[in-house]
Amino acid sequence: MSRIRTAGLLKMKQEGKKITALTAYDSSFAKLFATCGIDVMLVGDSLGMVLQGLDSTVPVTTAEVAYHTRCVRAGAPDAFVIADMAFMTYPDPSTACFEAAELMRAGANMVKLEGGEWLVETVQALTRQGIPVCAHLGLLPQSVNVVGGYKVQGRDEDSAAALVNQARALQAAGAQLLVVECIPSSLGEAVAKAIDIPVIGIGAGNKTDGQILVMHDMLGMNADYLPKFTKNFLAGRDSLTAAVEAYVDEVRSGAFPGPEHSFNS
Repeated sequence: MSRIRTAGLLKMKQEGKKITALTAYDSSFAKLFATCGIDVMLVGDSLGMVLQGLDSTVPVTTAEVAYHTRCVRAGAPDAFVIADMAFMTYPDPSTACFEAAELMRAGANMVKLEGGEWLVETVQALTRQGIPVCAHLGLLPQSVNVVGGYKVQGRDEDSAAALVNQARALQAAGAQLLVVECIPSSLGEAVAKAIDIPVIGIGAGNKTDGQILVMHDMLGMNADYLPKFTKNFLAGRDSLTAAVEAYVDEVRSGAFPGPEHSFNS
């Protein structure tokens, strides 16, 4: 796997090449994903749900994310690795810098944090300290207790416009990547066109600059529930390698996500 950095991801957007991303939590899967050509690996706080059996991401700690970041880095030394900042680890710029430093020391290339314009000063502080930032808008899993569950965001005109404005503000503050989650396809396309940095979608249609899925969903490992925006790529295939390669191929071609995996306004 060739070494990818933020400049390379930006070039992919500029050239219209789709970015492929998956969550990763250990060295074995990280090595597999690197071999199959995954561009970005996210050590997500989703580990609380898919690894620890919790019902949300809220209990996950920085130490736990750092541990799994070290595991992923060991399996994929040249990968572009993003680490999630855990719940309540960035209430102010100073705390955010301290917590993010632990993730960077663990092997992350970038940290991801959830929220809009209220994070502008934090993003500025992180980038001043040499810590690249991935912003996250739309559905914010760390805020499910406030919004009342996992619901599609940005469906009305006002909230859609606000999300685009938040994306612009975060880019201006120094964010170099943006994840948008569970928003209408039309809004995903609008955000990708409104800002210069790459926009990676999950449940945001196929007009964003790339796609990310939780690896357990992509492999159909949750038999009880498969979110609308994902697809079991292992179904009908005889190996994990074939499943990941199929995901890469479908994201790059634009075949995934299809209309059945997307939300309307």
